Amino acid sequence: MARGNPENLRAAAQRKHQAAVARATAALDALDRDGSGITFRGLARAADVSVDFLYRSPLRERIEQLRAERHSAPPPSRSVELSTALTQSNVVRALTAQITELRQRHRAETERLQAALAAAHGENLELRRQLGRSHRTTAT
Repeated sequence: MARGNPENLRAAAQRKHQAAVARATAALDALDRDGSGITFRGLARAADVSVDFLYRSPLRERIEQLRAERHSAPPPSRSVELSTALTQSNVVRALTAQITELRQRHRAETERLQAALAAAHGENLELRRQLGRSHRTTAT
């Protein structure tokens, strides 16, 4: 008498295989979308499947095709990094120029206010002297 039901075992193995293919497909799509490097080991790790499974799977052709495309073309992430670096560099230059202009305006405003304060001190001193003179003349 045979133990277990062979059809159930085959069906379970088929479902397990389909689930693994679905995980590998989803992981491959994610790696492709991100522009990440595609390797059998990296994909196996991301999909939680074995490297051997990927080599024997129907996805093998697509994996090899994507790898070949990535090796023949410069990686898009590098160009994105360069454009990001250039953009950041331009932002830094613009902000540095703006800070320099603000410092110059601040210095000019400070000098103008210091001159006005010195003039006010001079007027205050002159008024005190006049007040002292008028106070002496009325007291005598």
